[in-house]
This record gives sequence, structure tokens and C-alpha cells, in this order.
Amino acid sequence: MRINCIIIEDEPLAMERTRRFAGNLPFLQVLSVFDNGEEALAFLQTHAIDLIFLDIHMDKLSGIQLLEAARPTCETILTTAYGQYALKGYELQITDYLLKPFTFRRFSQAVERAKNNIETKFAAENREFIFIKTENRVEKIFLDDVLYIEGMRDYRKIHTLQKKIMTLQTFTDLEQEIPPTIICRVHKSYMVSLNKIDSVEKNRIRVRGTLIPISETYKKTFLQLLNG
Repeated sequence: MRINCIIIEDEPLAMERTRRFAGNLPFLQVLSVFDNGEEALAFLQTHAIDLIFLDIHMDKLSGIQLLEAARPTCETILTTAYGQYALKGYELQITDYLLKPFTFRRFSQAVERAKNNIETKFAAENREFIFIKTENRVEKIFLDDVLYIEGMRDYRKIHTLQKKIMTLQTFTDLEQEIPPTIICRVHKSYMVSLNKIDSVEKNRIRVRGTLIPISETYKKTFLQLLNG
């Protein structure tokens, strides 16, 4: 599998080292390099990539600010000489945190982690079905049959084209099994199948005559997924 990546780094020597390390891994394809966050942010808004190598300390727009603005769904490896940003980085769901000067071995470990995540995500996005625990059995559900999933106290009700299925599996459990590009969380009590949406009306989604609320917590991510 080829992994398309970009490097965002304002130190020329550090940029060259990261580019050289990436060139030693044949499955990495460096699409572009940037020495500032503004140009990188514009690129991310118009290009789909798999992996970012991102410096933290840059003029005007820092790496952390870029992540907060772009909220990329791709893998991100932070490269920095400062260790105090690790916690914030992981809050933003980065893949790994490389302290400069890092070795090729440590670089390879971080890339391998990203590669495993990308392969897992690819497999999930091509998944056709999942198994749901319901009553005293495990039932196979084809994802293309799901309309939406509704939270009802301790239960989740899965509305499909054919029937409704009750399960004690949590939304967190379901989100781990189902990629958001197929069925997306839009509210603390709802997940919606993107290809079953009839319309979006302000803060509501219409699916087969049912109106489903969109909360502010999930709205930005939902709209990004809706727009591809």
C-alpha cells in the first residue's frame, strides 16, 4: 500500500532529514513539503492525504493551531524539540510524537504505527457487515441496510431497511466498528448512515421521514464528511 504524505517543517535541516528518512521507506510518497502552516492548511483543505509530518514551533500558525483549525482525519506524526506538547497532541488524536533529533529507527516505528492505522481504516471502510449482540444471539447486519442508530437509555436501536434491532452495545463500541464515512455520529443519541440521508435542514437530518437532530459537538465533522 502506498501512503501519500506531506512534511510541514520550517527548519531546513530538519525538513531535509525527515524527507530523507521518508525516502528510505519505499511505501511513503512525499507529495509536498511546506515551511509554514498557512500554505499547508490551504493544501489540506483541497487534497486528501494519508499522513502528515508536522513541526509544532512555526511562525504565525503553529502545528497545534493547524491541527485545531484543520482537524484532519489522516494520521499525524508531530516532530518537535519540545516535549511539553505531547499531551495536547494526543488530545488532538495524533499518531505519534517524535522528539528531535530522532533516529531513523524511531522514525520508522512511528511510520509503522501510522501504516497499521491506515490499513485498519481501509479494511473498515470496505467492510460490508458487522455482528451485533442482541438478546441471546449475535446477529449479522449489513451496513448498507442501516438507516440510523438511536440511543434509548441503556440500549441502542438500530433501524434498518428490514427491521429494528435492540442492543446493549454502546455508541463507542459501534463507532469503533463502523467508519464515520459510512455511519456517522451526529448527536449524543444518534448515528446516521450518510447514503440514506434525504436532506439536511438547518440542524436536522431527514431520513425516510424521520427528523434527526444535529448537535454542535458533531456538526463540523458531520458536514466535512457530507461534503466528501
